[in-house]
Amino acid sequence: MISEAKQKELRDRMQSLGIREEDIAEKFIHAQGHGGQNVNKTATCVYLKHLPTGIEVKMQQERSQAMNRFLARRLLADKVEEAVLGERSRIRQEIEKIRRQKRKRSKRAKEKVLQDKKHTAGKKASRSWVGDTDA
Repeated sequence: MISEAKQKELRDRMQSLGIREEDIAEKFIHAQGHGGQNVNKTATCVYLKHLPTGIEVKMQQERSQAMNRFLARRLLADKVEEAVLGERSRIRQEIEKIRRQKRKRSKRAKEKVLQDKKHTAGKKASRSWVGDTDA
């Protein structure tokens, strides 16, 4: 279900962050919510706790326990990375990028955009069709 390349990538990432399988407490729980008999019979919800940092993760996104185990480990790696690297983490960088994109433009930038718009409007206005001039 999960490609070998993705599994290897996750293992390498966990190793680079110092997350060892021995440091993870793993439990399987009955999922909550919709699913009827399937939810009642199978323990697809995965609970992980990274013992050195105390970070806990719960994943019940998919119906497959194997897929939830993979997703939970990936989420755990994200959270550990956030705790360890803080400002330098990938997630933090993405948040900062979005913040910069949403930031208001400076006056000079606004004026430049408006100039470009006026220029384009002028070009389009000059293209207008005059029509037949039968006199």
